[in-house]
Amino acid sequence: MQRRFKDYAVISLKGLAMGAADAVPGVSGGTIAFISGIYEELVSTISNINASLFKTLFNKGFNAFWKQANANFILALLSGIIISYISFMKLAKYLLENHPVLIWSFFFGLIIASIYFVGKQITKWNLPVIIAFVIGTLAAFYITMLPALSTSNNDYFLFFAGAIAICAMILPGISGSFILIILGAYKTLSDAIHDVDVKKIALFVAGAVIGLLSFSHVLKWLFKHYHNITLALLTGFILGSLNKVWPWKKTLTWHIDSKGLKSPLLQESVSPFTFDGDSKLLFALILVILGFLTIFILEKVGSKKE
Repeated sequence: MQRRFKDYAVISLKGLAMGAADAVPGVSGGTIAFISGIYEELVSTISNINASLFKTLFNKGFNAFWKQANANFILALLSGIIISYISFMKLAKYLLENHPVLIWSFFFGLIIASIYFVGKQITKWNLPVIIAFVIGTLAAFYITMLPALSTSNNDYFLFFAGAIAICAMILPGISGSFILIILGAYKTLSDAIHDVDVKKIALFVAGAVIGLLSFSHVLKWLFKHYHNITLALLTGFILGSLNKVWPWKKTLTWHIDSKGLKSPLLQESVSPFTFDGDSKLLFALILVILGFLTIFILEKVGSKKE
């Protein structure tokens, strides 16, 4: 695929959106990739990183290797994701702590739009497709109900957390950051990024790379052999994740860390009319609409031929 600099700039912008989404525990960057039209290329590119790729490097040279790896695409996308994820993580933490209803409202609208735009790509609905949709919905909903584990400070645990979380990060509907919270690794990683702890960051990245390379082969095979069923499963994941991003929640149990700081451990969704506090209903509805329109615009951009 012949691309110009402008095309790669657009891919970087999509990466920025993916990174920002993944920084919020409950929203998946995979959803953004799907809606913006780069999901299957991303999965295919990652799965093509294998032994034959490195044979090309030694036999045909760096240029052939770079082209076969679709490296311009990966470089443009990753630069956007990394810059956005690291910079937005602090902002997301602030918003979640100080304006949770508003940020969740925006992402709730984003997820609702995603369900429609991903689901409409299913070309034929039959019993296996419907079953896959139901399984995806129930699985994602169950994950959103899981309580978070206590924070683990074991450096090497970050390796396994990275391998698991990266799989969620490229799945539409399931948030990698939320998986990190469930595993008790989110705060450890946040602190490592804040303190520039090279060892911890390197262990997380190593685990993420191995998990990503392994899982991408599974996804590529599923898209090739069971395209509609895979799309239905992913649509179900997105639908089931709505419970996590519902703006109005009641905290049932709290986690108190060694510094005495409190963070929600187990929450349940409640009506805005029974919410304990200012429901900010009008602003919340406006942000739901803005979230929906954001996905609508991304989908329009993604549907254009580059």
